[in-house]
Amino acid sequence: MALRIGIDIDGVLADFRTAFHATAVRCLRHEIDDKQDLEALTPLSAADVRRVWDHIAAAPNWWMDVPAYEPDQIARLYSLMRAGGWEVVFMTKRPPSAGDSVQFQTQWWIERFGFYLPAVVTVPGSRGDIANGLRLDLVLDDQLMNCVEVISTAPTKAILVHRGQDPTPAQQATNRGIGVVTTLAEALGVIERLHDVLPQKRGRLMRLVDWFAPSTETQTLPSNPRAIRPVPPYDPRR
Repeated sequence: MALRIGIDIDGVLADFRTAFHATAVRCLRHEIDDKQDLEALTPLSAADVRRVWDHIAAAPNWWMDVPAYEPDQIARLYSLMRAGGWEVVFMTKRPPSAGDSVQFQTQWWIERFGFYLPAVVTVPGSRGDIANGLRLDLVLDDQLMNCVEVISTAPTKAILVHRGQDPTPAQQATNRGIGVVTTLAEALGVIERLHDVLPQKRGRLMRLVDWFAPSTETQTLPSNPRAIRPVPPYDPRR
């Protein structure tokens, strides 16, 4: 059975903090201390925060220009997914901006870094409900609360991608049995190990299914499936 993985976008793949900081500087015409916690948005006032978010909402396809933390690792994720037959779902709570839908902007953004045909789900509610509904084996997220929701609601493992300097969230995650990494590259190494051990951990049913597994020589699409010439539409006159 293939691994089913859910991956958050902002904080895991995309550097939202840097993008928000740059937008705030342009929008408010003054610098923000890089050392401040942008989640708390200090030292911005509530009115300033609303102005920045209003600017984002009016900006055409704002989410397409957010930088990636580790662009090469997004391409690596795609290669690992294709080689291992994994099923990967990207999850985001991004609010809309002008232009295309958040889902489309996010799909375009992921493809830009070499991950073709990404499945993107906009998540209005609990990550735990999504993980349970999609029967995910593993979720990567940069928010401890989301990881806690996942392991509390579903039989899904969670990895906290903790890029900050404060050790408290990492310690709290570890105490709850949540894995902790500091980079996407490190997370992919963990997933590779999980891919190797999971078949031995799924019990007798998995070993029975192996008897009916298709041949490993089955043909797959090329690395870039968009390079395939599209099938012409059906013509009943032929």
